[in-house]
Amino acid sequence: MSSLPPYASTGQKAWFYGFRVLCGLIFFFLIAPIIIIIPLSFNAEDFFTFTPGMLALDPEAYSLDHYRDFFYNPNWQQPLWNSIRIAPAATVLSVALGTLAAIGLSQSHVPFKGAIMAILISPMIVPLIISAAGMYFFYSRIGLQGTYLGVVLAHAALGIPFVIITVTATLVGFDKSLTRASASLGADPVTTFFKVQMPLILPGVISGGLFAFITSFDEVVVVLFVGSAGQKTLPWQMFTGLREQISPTILAAATILVAISILLLTVVELLRRRSERLRGMSPG
Repeated sequence: MSSLPPYASTGQKAWFYGFRVLCGLIFFFLIAPIIIIIPLSFNAEDFFTFTPGMLALDPEAYSLDHYRDFFYNPNWQQPLWNSIRIAPAATVLSVALGTLAAIGLSQSHVPFKGAIMAILISPMIVPLIISAAGMYFFYSRIGLQGTYLGVVLAHAALGIPFVIITVTATLVGFDKSLTRASASLGADPVTTFFKVQMPLILPGVISGGLFAFITSFDEVVVVLFVGSAGQKTLPWQMFTGLREQISPTILAAATILVAISILLLTVVELLRRRSERLRGMSPG
């Protein structure tokens, strides 16, 4: 961590401390709306605000009732299981297609790589409502609207750009002479991929998969267009709960999603450091 030298001027000191205060305020502005829901999810009352008892730290003002409702209420359990079914399937599909696309685009002989890359990552750039509307009209014509397969394919399309970007970043430091050496020793392309290339790019593949999983698990706009009541996911149920009936169980569900996201992002950071160590870079 850098520190001020003893000979720093007044202006340098003002910038040093002012910059850190500014960063702290920005961080607080971004994180406060997320952190505030965690204590509210333990509210013993059916309120979305802090009660006098909570502010006084009265133990009776806190309860796990909203978490019990989340884990035992069928209105929440069915959407949760739908998310658990859809997100892993979409993640596997995103990882498979995204990894192959990234490896293909890393080859020097591929023409129009820039245009192809722009098309593949367009779901990340195009407003989600436009993608959702386009998927709805397309899937309704081919019979996939309102099916689990349609939702999985839609979420996979949203997750593929994350896989492509992370795997492409990992391939930047990949030594292509390793694959040539493997081929010269008689290994076929499939063996070379799984035995030589995949172990080295695995951190990027897993990171992209985790981002694809988070995208699918948290997505609500596309599933509203492409899915039906039978494919109602957890974010869909939360959105419906806010629009039709304000249920404090939403706070418990949101807290659980935040905890899952923090866990997955921690794994991504550990994988990033491992990837840098494998490439001989400093983890800082």
